[in-house]
Amino acid sequence: MTPVILGLLALLLAGPVPVLLARAQWPHRVPRAAIVLWQALALAAVLAALGAGLSLGSELILQPELGPLEIALYTLVTVLTCVVAGRLFWATVKVAVRTRARRRRHRELVDLLARHLPATGVAGVSVPNIRVLAERTPLAYCLPGVRGSRVVVSEGALERLRPEELAGVLTHELAHVRARHDLVVEAFTALREAFPSFVRLRMPLEQNQLLIEMLADDAARRRVGAAPVTRALVTLATASAPAGGLAAAANGTLLPRVRRLAEPASPHRLLSAVTYLTAAAIVTVPTVTVALPWLIRLADALA
Repeated sequence: MTPVILGLLALLLAGPVPVLLARAQWPHRVPRAAIVLWQALALAAVLAALGAGLSLGSELILQPELGPLEIALYTLVTVLTCVVAGRLFWATVKVAVRTRARRRRHRELVDLLARHLPATGVAGVSVPNIRVLAERTPLAYCLPGVRGSRVVVSEGALERLRPEELAGVLTHELAHVRARHDLVVEAFTALREAFPSFVRLRMPLEQNQLLIEMLADDAARRRVGAAPVTRALVTLATASAPAGGLAAAANGTLLPRVRRLAEPASPHRLLSAVTYLTAAAIVTVPTVTVALPWLIRLADALA
C-alpha cells in the first residue's frame, strides 16, 4: 500500500493542488507564508514521488519470493526513480551555475560601464554597491549574491522618479538582496527544468515570482506608503531585469501588485499561521504516517 499511497499523493501535489492554489487570491494576503506553502508542496511532491518508486523497489528485499516479471518491474521502477533523482540534482546544479555565471558577467559589465554612487544619501536610503547606468529608459533591478550584490538604476529612473518613489524602489530592491529572494526563484526554476516540457507546470515558478515581488512591495510600502510605490511601478513598467537579476517592475506581475497595493495593508496573522501550519503538515504527516512505517519495516528486513 505504501507505493500506492505515496504515488497518489505525488500526483495530487504535482497537479490539482498547485492549479487550485495558483487560482486562489488569498495567498496574496500572506506572501511570505504562501511561499513557504509552495515550497512545502514542491518538497512533499518530490519526496512522495521518490518514496513511491523506492518503496516499490524495496519489495525486492521485503519479498524474496517474487517472480521474474515482478522482479523486472520493480527493478525498472527503482532505476527510473534514481533517474528522476539524478535529473533533479543535475537541474539544481545546472541552474545554480548558469545563474551565477550570468550574474557575474553582468556585474562585471555594470561595474565597468555604470557610475558608482556612495552608499548613503540616495533618496534617504542607504544602498551599498549602487550603480547608475547612462540610460534614458527608467529601470531598476538588483543582482543578488552572497558577496558583491548590486542595485542598478538608470539615469532615466533618477530623473523621472520623485524622491519618495525612488526611495520605495531602492527599498524594494534591497528587500530582494537581503532576503535572497533569488534563491526561491532558482529552486523553482530547477524543479521546472528537471522534468520534460509535457509534464512540467509553469504555475509554481510564476506564482513564486509574483509572491517575492509582493514581499518586496510590502517593504517599500512600509517605508514610503502605497501610492509612491504604485507610481514608481507604473513608471518602470517598460523595463525588465537581465538574466539572474530581479526587477522592481517584473514582467507579468505588475497588475496584481498594483491592485494589491490599492488595498489597505493588513497583517492577516490568523491566515498566516494557518498557512504555515498547513505547510508543516503537508511535509510531516505523510512522512510520519506512511514513509516512517515503511522505513522501519525496511530496516527490520535488513537487520
